[in-house]
Amino acid sequence: MTSPTRRTTRTVVVAAGLAAAGLALWSARSAAACPFCSPGGQTLTADATQASMILFGRVTNAKLDPNDVNAGTTDLEIEAVVKPHEILAGRKVLTLKRFLPPQGQDRFLVFCDVYKGQIDPYRGEAVPPDSGIAKYLTGALKLADKDPVTRLQYFFNYLDDKDVIVSNDAYNEFGTADYKDFRKVAEKASAEKVAGWLKDPNTPPSRLGLYGSILGHCGKPEHAKQLRELIGDPQHQLASGIDGLLAGMVQLQPKEGWAYVQGILRDPQRDFLLRYAALRAARFFHDFRPDVIPASQVTPAIVSLLDQKDIADLAIEDLRKWSCWDVADQVIGLYGKESHSAPIIRRAVVRYALCCPPAKSQKAAAFVTARKKEDPKWVEEVEELLRLENTAPTTGTVPPGPGK
Repeated sequence: MTSPTRRTTRTVVVAAGLAAAGLALWSARSAAACPFCSPGGQTLTADATQASMILFGRVTNAKLDPNDVNAGTTDLEIEAVVKPHEILAGRKVLTLKRFLPPQGQDRFLVFCDVYKGQIDPYRGEAVPPDSGIAKYLTGALKLADKDPVTRLQYFFNYLDDKDVIVSNDAYNEFGTADYKDFRKVAEKASAEKVAGWLKDPNTPPSRLGLYGSILGHCGKPEHAKQLRELIGDPQHQLASGIDGLLAGMVQLQPKEGWAYVQGILRDPQRDFLLRYAALRAARFFHDFRPDVIPASQVTPAIVSLLDQKDIADLAIEDLRKWSCWDVADQVIGLYGKESHSAPIIRRAVVRYALCCPPAKSQKAAAFVTARKKEDPKWVEEVEELLRLENTAPTTGTVPPGPGK
């Protein structure tokens, strides 16, 4: 029986997944991005390209407008010009039409628009007085037209910056990078530096996946032991980055590491989050590194999840997207099982059957016909979502989406 904790965990993960799938759906861009990063928002560099002017300095003389609590002025003593504009005209102090109360000795990085001779500061980042954010962003802007690998190598050097805004922004740059570029940078990274980050107790848990993945590209077989210890540590075992640690371990020791991942996937008693992390690691090898673990080994591992009611829908979706029609009878057979009666699993089975070419499975074709007679409106809704997702094979029963 699934424990209350496990049911709650699964509910949260599934709810988040459905919310994202409903609008973002499976896109070529998301499939190409760094697989073990979770970027948050637009990067400073991306925002900077849209700004007319960016200044760094100390705020003083902040005054609220007595007639408007949402208005006021603040003097910015300019210490560095990150992105210049002719309106500045060499001024060292600029009065901004915003109320920015001083925060101790902190400095501000201020993004401004300039329109019809008026300066409009629209974003301000408070940072420590010794922050190198101005230097960091200035350097990033100079590389804006360089190739992605050169830019990513620059951001790698700031992943452990003492200013959390800088380090988080460098992390976000990795999160938006294509895997092909990430791989080139990761393979040339300093294994000892990355291993040191993983040993540091102050490293945010959200970074474990990225660092584990990088170490898997640049490390030595002996580094696999370090990754294994982190995975087995109860303090880290349910962290969001376990998938990257697992993938890194497999890259360093393919035979032993893959056996370990398979052991997690096939054990329904393991915590859902750990099995989900193993699933994400398996997806990585299928989608990006079949040279390490071929699809012929990944697919059976995913099939082993079909009997696990709390994760079967995710396995079915992967098998559908990978056009694994040779297990169609097994997937269709889940529909009538009481243990798999949850709507999310039933929907996944129908999606799979709709995409399965009739020539690959007569059982799937008959299943679709039966479901259309049973509840035609529901099946139509599922078909429409598949069209929007634009991943249905042209040989299946679902008409292809635009451009197919």
